[in-house]
Parts: sequence; C-alpha cells; structure tokens
Amino acid sequence: MQTLQISIYALAFLIFLALVFDFMNGFHDAANAIATVVSTGVLKPQSAVAMAAFFNFIAIFVVGLKVATTIGKGTIDPNVVDHYVIFGALVGAIVWNLITWYYGIPSSSSHALIGGLVGAAVAKSGTGALIAGGLIKTVTFIVVAPLLGFLLGSLIMLMVSWIFVRSTPRKVDTWFRRLQLASAAAYSLGHGGNDAQKTMGIIWMLLIASGHVAAGDAAPPSWVIIACYGTISFGTLFGGWRIVKTMGQKITKLKPVGGFCAETGGAVTLIMASFWGVPVSTTHTITGAIVGVGASQKMSAVRWGVAGNIVWAWIFTIPASAFVAAVAWWVGRHIM
Repeated sequence: MQTLQISIYALAFLIFLALVFDFMNGFHDAANAIATVVSTGVLKPQSAVAMAAFFNFIAIFVVGLKVATTIGKGTIDPNVVDHYVIFGALVGAIVWNLITWYYGIPSSSSHALIGGLVGAAVAKSGTGALIAGGLIKTVTFIVVAPLLGFLLGSLIMLMVSWIFVRSTPRKVDTWFRRLQLASAAAYSLGHGGNDAQKTMGIIWMLLIASGHVAAGDAAPPSWVIIACYGTISFGTLFGGWRIVKTMGQKITKLKPVGGFCAETGGAVTLIMASFWGVPVSTTHTITGAIVGVGASQKMSAVRWGVAGNIVWAWIFTIPASAFVAAVAWWVGRHIM
C-alpha cells in the first residue's frame, strides 16, 4: 500500500470534517434515543438529551471496536483511499444528513456515510474499489436491523402485557415511567457504541493511508477514540428536534410501557450488532421497534403511511449520498 502524500493542514482539515459529521450524527440521531422518553412525558427534552449524551460517551468503556474495523478496513479498498475520497465521502454524508434533518426525515447517518465512501471510491476507481464482504454485511442489516427491532419490540410488548395483565393502568404507567429511564439509557449506550465508531473508522482509514498509523494496528489511536465519543455526545446535547415528533408520535402513539419496550428492543439490537462488528442504523432499529410495539397492540395503531415514507428515505440514503459524494470527489480534485 502506497503512503498518501498529504500536508498536515489537509489532514487536520479532513479530521475536523470527520468530527463535524460525528457531531451531526449525534445531533441528527439524538431523536432516536430520546423521542420515546420525551413523547411519553417521562423526561423533559433537556434532561433527556443530557442523559443520552452521557450514555453515548459511557459506551467507550462497554463496546469494543469491531464496527470501526469494518468501516476502516472492510468497506473500500485501502489502496484507493486518499484525501479526495475521504473529502467526498464526508461531504456526501453531511449534505444528506442536513437535507433529511431539515425535512424531519429520520434517515440513517450510518448509511449516508457508507454511501459516501462508496460514491467517492467508485468515482475514483470504479466498482473494483469496493470490498463486497463488508458492504454485503452492511446492506443486509438495512433489512435485518428494523426487522429484528420490530420482532423484539413486539415480543417484549406482548410479554409485558401478559405479565401485567392483572395490574391497573395507573400502576403499569407508574412502573414503566421509571423503567423507561433504564431503557432509554441502554438505547443511548447502544447508539453511542455503534455510531461513534463509524467516524472513528473514517479517521483511522485516513491515518493509515497517510502513514501516521500502521495498517496492522488492531485499534485506532486513543485520541481518535476519545474525540469521536466526545463529539457524538456533544452533538446529542443539541438534539435534532425536527425528527423527535416524527419518531415519538407520528408513527404510533406511545405510552411509557410502549416506550420501554421499543427502547429495550432497539438497545438489544444495537448492542448485539456492535459486538458483531456490524455498522447498523440506529434510525432503522428504533423505527422497527416502535412499529413492532404499535402493531402488537393492533395493526391500525401504526400510521403505515408515515412508516412507508421513512422506508423510502432508507432506500434512497445510500444512492443519494453516493451521488453527492461522487460530485464532491470531483470538486475536491479541483480545489484541494
């Protein structure tokens, strides 16, 4: 592998741009972690984002680095990576995140980044630059993650309904207002653990390509790990409020018990995926879990039109961000 010749200023700029994406990931996806706990009235928005940000960062001590390895070494051929590819990938992901945030669409920051890498790499070297194994695993989980979230959310809701069948609604509401604090914390842990590693993988890829880190290293430098977890937590503090309403109320009306079941189902899915090294979408996961909770009560409780619009956003995320990244790669070639 040839060492990329890049100035320290260009390297610093690209690391900064990666951290901008990381911040926006936390900002954009904060709604996934807090929408249910806010919409059920268990926590005020400010308290919810503070709790989510804290557990985003705590994930540094709980979750491994397999997702960062998948992004950094298992998505595109390291030999095609240069500052133009990284620039194009990050711009593609950031632009798509801004568009979907503006319109309140809960799309996937994770898949925007994957799409950005694919678009920039293909623009430079064609489809031969792609690593099929890592991409197939990621694309497969576009379907698997929401289905697993749906299955776990609905099963947990059915189990809870059976356990508390003789309890009064007031008692159930009191219990699950407390339990939802734990489920929201667990979901934020899973969110931070999976999503911070995606930016980590990008910076790691850049450092390897520029010769600042050995390709055989088992993990990125400690400063990269801390910076990525800290930045996504900071982004979460600002919260993507435009998306909270869509996630918390437009798909289905949630009570504390439903919020607990959706968050628990989503948290289990995210933490499992992180340990498997699969970069999944937190948006896909929690949406599937919320739909599962609503459908377990009655199919008409789910606004399937809203859910359908969200699915269309999922379908377009990778090709749209790939297109923007390819254009950004071309622009970068002429201005950097």
